Amino acid sequence: MNRELPHVALSKHPHDRHGAQRQDDSWLEKQWADPSTRVLTVAGTRIRPQDGKLVWTSPEEAIDGLRVLLGERDQTTYFASIIDPSEAPGAREEWLMLRAALGVLDPGQAPMVMHAIGLAEWHWATRFCPRCAGTLASRMAGHVLACEACGKEQYPRTDPAVIMLITDGEPGSREERCLLGRNGAWPEGRYSTLAGFLEPGERLEDAVRREVWEETGVVVGEVGYFDSQPWPLPASLMLGFFGRAIESTINVDGSEIADAIWLTRGQMQDRAASGELVLPGGVSISRSLIEEWYGGELPGAW
Repeated sequence: MNRELPHVALSKHPHDRHGAQRQDDSWLEKQWADPSTRVLTVAGTRIRPQDGKLVWTSPEEAIDGLRVLLGERDQTTYFASIIDPSEAPGAREEWLMLRAALGVLDPGQAPMVMHAIGLAEWHWATRFCPRCAGTLASRMAGHVLACEACGKEQYPRTDPAVIMLITDGEPGSREERCLLGRNGAWPEGRYSTLAGFLEPGERLEDAVRREVWEETGVVVGEVGYFDSQPWPLPASLMLGFFGRAIESTINVDGSEIADAIWLTRGQMQDRAASGELVLPGGVSISRSLIEEWYGGELPGAW
């Protein structure tokens, strides 16, 4: 395909994370004192759009909280200030979780927002040392938590998850089909690609096969890598794959997956156009997998 895939928008403009400066206190203070530095306030794990966009303030205007260095882009240094939700100004409903705020993200700043929310989620969830239950202190500009009792250091976690589009039939033919599933909590008509977390000691390709079989009963043979997408909801890296079914009979697990269907390209186009089929939103790697296989853009999204 000769077009940019939808999920790339969230990670197209990576910033220089300045890892070497995270323990340089004089450099950090100098950047914080610079009025051109921009700061995003995160309340717990929520951000606050205003007038349809996120507000980055100067350090002087920022609410005092845990300073987290995000890095530099276009000769501007960026920080996040993580505050307790009780200190957040305005009404609680004005502060949105990242999923609800995706529509207001500036693509140029999206990687920094993902970085900020990912660290905020980690700080929110990591309150005590897992070795001795001691108090944790922030180090390395928010990127390390050190136990003040035993000295054990904790680092931000990223959990690998596989997300896959499974196909059967002659590749590229009118009869070729792809497999979509529907979570039991979703409204009727909403379908997506299958996904699941990697288990200890497991290869990514085997995780694809296991998850598809567990959720739908479909047996997968060949598996090929597609692309990846950071997804700090709360701390995942989505690794996209295509897979080929060698046994296509569907037998859903009935718990996580309530229904699964095979669709040809023609069926997908017709059902999406009519609203009978509602596909994932454009910023998700799931949408990219589907449209890469389909061969173009599709109508509708949730």
